Amino acid sequence: QVQLVESGGGLVQAGGSLRLSCKASGSIFSIGVMGWYRQVPGKQRELVAHITSGGSTNYADSVKGRFTISRDNAKNTVYLQMNSLKFEDTAVYYCNVGRLGWSYWGQGTQVTVSS
Repeated sequence: QVQLVESGGGLVQAGGSLRLSCKASGSIFSIGVMGWYRQVPGKQRELVAHITSGGSTNYADSVKGRFTISRDNAKNTVYLQMNSLKFEDTAVYYCNVGRLGWSYWGQGTQVTVSS
């Protein structure tokens, strides 16, 4: 089992920045892809960004150039630096980790961007 604890969400004005963190604990050996998803009420959860154990990244088109995903393998932590935030970035952000064919989710952290 892998436990994920997210932090860093909150309320920010449009144009501002936030940094999300997600720390993995438990059976962390062989953790693979780490990523961030987000969800708003009434819509499907969508991928924001993910990063492989080797550091390759992938971003949703809507966040390219504004968000940066990174990971610290020694700390088993993935980060999401969010700059130039827009109202439409408002959502619950979920951390996701893949390990040996299993997918694990964090509890979610609310990001609210005021216009």
